[in-house]
Amino acid sequence: MIRFRRPALPKSLQDRSTYHADSTRVSLAVATAPDCLRTPPSVPVCLFLPRKVGSMSEFESVITRGMTPVSEERREKAVLVGVDRPGASWPLASSLAELERLVDTAGADVAAVTTQKLDAPNPRTFVGSGKAEEVAELARAHAADLVVFDDELTPSQQSNLEKVVGKDVKVIDRTALILDIFALHATSKEGRLQVRLAQNEYLLPRLRGMWAHLASNRMGGGVGSRFGEGESQLEVDRRMVRKRITSIRRELKHLAEVRAIQRESRYESGMFKVALAGYTNAGKSSLLNRLTNADVLAYDKLFATLDSTTRKFELPEGREITVTDTVGFIQKLPTTLIEAFKSTLDEITGADLVLHVVDASSDEYEAQIAAVEDVLGQIEAQDLLRVLVFNKCDLLDGEQCGALKARHPQAQFVSAATGEGIAELVGHVARVASAQDEHLDVVIPYNRGDLVSVAHERCHILSEKHEEDGTHLVMLAAPSFAGLFRPYAAEKDR
Repeated sequence: MIRFRRPALPKSLQDRSTYHADSTRVSLAVATAPDCLRTPPSVPVCLFLPRKVGSMSEFESVITRGMTPVSEERREKAVLVGVDRPGASWPLASSLAELERLVDTAGADVAAVTTQKLDAPNPRTFVGSGKAEEVAELARAHAADLVVFDDELTPSQQSNLEKVVGKDVKVIDRTALILDIFALHATSKEGRLQVRLAQNEYLLPRLRGMWAHLASNRMGGGVGSRFGEGESQLEVDRRMVRKRITSIRRELKHLAEVRAIQRESRYESGMFKVALAGYTNAGKSSLLNRLTNADVLAYDKLFATLDSTTRKFELPEGREITVTDTVGFIQKLPTTLIEAFKSTLDEITGADLVLHVVDASSDEYEAQIAAVEDVLGQIEAQDLLRVLVFNKCDLLDGEQCGALKARHPQAQFVSAATGEGIAELVGHVARVASAQDEHLDVVIPYNRGDLVSVAHERCHILSEKHEEDGTHLVMLAAPSFAGLFRPYAAEKDR
């Protein structure tokens, strides 16, 4: 039963020790609540749907900080379904192993895995009808709570599979699973809105008259019952979700404008900008922490970090640059997420150098590189200067590391955990940052101490002397700063 409550938590939840006040999850089903159930705008309302602890419904979203599971009464059981198709970029076993990690991150345990080899998906049930029945039997045999497909299902395929599997078992696809994980891990206002946008866009074509039962409860037939209430209510639901999408986009546009102003101020500062990009769990946040002594969350989990973080970093010659950690990528990354996180991904497109961080210990590192390159192409960042950085090299033996270096001679090899190779990486970044610098020999008057400060903070000082006319500097300056110093060129340079 659906229960509408004021902001105070229901007593059934107040008494549970499994929740505390840091939650970020509230049901997205409020987006589809019919008008007849809505209260006036002046009355705040929260919607709580019956939900097991650790549940992973695709209709849930991060809306506001509320309750988070602290300890789990019972983790859900999942049945994984994969299809082996010709020409797949990833081996099926590796893709399913990654799907199992996603399921674990979302809060469930894998009870069974089943696969089928197909030339093309079945248009009705994605897998064959016989395999669909087998999936239903596996779900019943293992008392599974949900069935997770490794590929995206169409709304009709999902609906048909739900009929086969039964109403007590949820059927979701890889996209819904990733959206659920994003909902768990988004912390900033912009991140939560981005996840809500992606979830609503995913939900819109999958609405199937979720509230039609209200009409049947009110009407038992006869006069007044022949208006096609369920169908008209479906249209109401869709209109409400579209309104919500429009509202979220409007708010995200405002936040994107604020982010653009902040980005523009960094661009105008002339500081060299480095962005960390890569597959999820490649160690980007750990590398940022190692470089800048930041305190960014770094867990051995998929999509532990969703919000971009920028920190200043001082190169050995004294020049300051910025380093930005961005959201991780994954194979079969939902297009709706790429579009929703566009403003965050703009941190990559605006960088002077992209460090493509790769998990050197992964057996599928080459496929992960390809997946990241594909997403960079989608956001039009494929032409940016990029450097491959193989992280977690401490997990390789000498022979493996040597083979990797021979295969990628232009790459950098580091361990964010131990610090191995970090000095070489910093040196490489410094060389790239100064590659377009202009050599200047200037004498800065003593009344322009501000320029001397800029030189120390933003340029590479080769020599410095205090003379009668001012501070004599020989330095390398980025093109964006060189114009500030040219008027003070030493006589021999004029």
